[in-house]
Amino acid sequence: MAPLLKLTGIAKSFGGVQALRGADLALEPGEVHALVGENGAGKSTLIKVVTGAVVPDAGTMSWHGRPVARHDPWAMRRLGIAAIYQQPSLFPDLTVAENIALGWEPATLWRLVRWKERRRRASELLQRLGADIPVDALAGELSMPQQQLVEIARALGAQAELLILDEPTASLGAAEVRRLLQIVRELGRQGVAVLYISHRLEELYQVARRATVLRDGAHVGCFSLEETSPTQLIQAMVGRELKSLYPKPPPRMGPVVLTLRGLACRARGLGPIDLVLHRGEILGLAGLVGAGRTTLAQTLFGLVPADEGQLLLEGRPVRIGSPQEAIARGLAYVPEDRRRHGVILDLSVKENATLAVLRRLSDLRGLSRARQQRLAAQLVQQLRVKTDSLDTPLGALSGGNQQKVALARWLATEPVVLILDEPTQGIDVGGKAEIHRLIGELATRGLAILLISSDLTELLAMSDRLAIMRHGRLVGTVSPSATNPAEVLRLALGASAA
Repeated sequence: MAPLLKLTGIAKSFGGVQALRGADLALEPGEVHALVGENGAGKSTLIKVVTGAVVPDAGTMSWHGRPVARHDPWAMRRLGIAAIYQQPSLFPDLTVAENIALGWEPATLWRLVRWKERRRRASELLQRLGADIPVDALAGELSMPQQQLVEIARALGAQAELLILDEPTASLGAAEVRRLLQIVRELGRQGVAVLYISHRLEELYQVARRATVLRDGAHVGCFSLEETSPTQLIQAMVGRELKSLYPKPPPRMGPVVLTLRGLACRARGLGPIDLVLHRGEILGLAGLVGAGRTTLAQTLFGLVPADEGQLLLEGRPVRIGSPQEAIARGLAYVPEDRRRHGVILDLSVKENATLAVLRRLSDLRGLSRARQQRLAAQLVQQLRVKTDSLDTPLGALSGGNQQKVALARWLATEPVVLILDEPTQGIDVGGKAEIHRLIGELATRGLAILLISSDLTELLAMSDRLAIMRHGRLVGTVSPSATNPAEVLRLALGASAA
């Protein structure tokens, strides 16, 4: 039987940059197939070729064994190819049923809308996914996991035979991830092929049978996941051996630097929280999406000031009512969504790295360009940022290097407490190892680090202690060496840890 989709020798360049150089990919009907590689390996360009958004310079593409002649998004949708990206593309002011109908109703000028049939069809498609979502609800009022399910239902309504999922769990908590993976497996059983792209290798082993690896735009190989270990897969992706994804030095905790006593922000459903953080400590913060982890970080940084309790820095009570006050007190916060709040992609590496300390780099004559250049160069060298120039726009760097620059911005403020919210989200395995190395080095230098992550493996490997949140409160603190992901999840869900 011919493959559902086969790409051979796909090449594509943008100006002087060769994004793809002889990439191959083959999927069978009903197969869940992983596409992996570091940032910049060519995965996004290959997806754009499959969806018709990019026309390749060379190579062939066939569908059910027949060559694909017309290469544009409309033609690919007609074939039965649908892509769902990290950020859902629903119309927020339309209902669930209306959004789903866009995938299967014919687009004609004169047509009566059969509202009852539209709702019935939407309900059937959602039931096929086991999703209990009201079809008359506005899409903009749904949670991220619900929006993803609506997008999948829309693709199924359009008779999609191939569904491309690009980092579908990047913004999901543990429970939502398990549910989505279950749906992906069920889609495969129903005969829908899924091309699954994720930096979370543990997910690939749960849903996929084979994985195609790209490196520097070239096809490295197609691997059976039953016969390939995660270490071997990583080595194929990066072209070198990673000694450890979690290069964390032994803990060297010093005195308490941050103390929370009944800290609460009632308007945001947070607290009361009792917590201590030591110099040189990496304190992990676990919990499901909505548990209050990011709210706690924002409260500490003055974005949503506390309305109850005490915050003590090195034993002295302080009140932080704004980010400016937090920075002045020695707190720094690298937010979850680095593209929206952590960095400015159109600005240069130098400008991003020094943005938080421009006042310190200025005098009566204004900003000292020489001092800005020196500080940026020092930070780039310290964090091993890979860039051709300090003047390179940050958007031209890989996700891992963008995150390093986001870290650099706050390290420039010389903080005593560093809050990291999902610091490796959307970063490839090589970049993750680099970020983990940096976190360990910063803790060794005496920085107190509050590490928030939805990746339990990361938290257990990197944390000296692990605190678990549920419904805005801390429900337990455990030793990572004496627990496991199942125990942490039980606490996060509200069950006994015994």
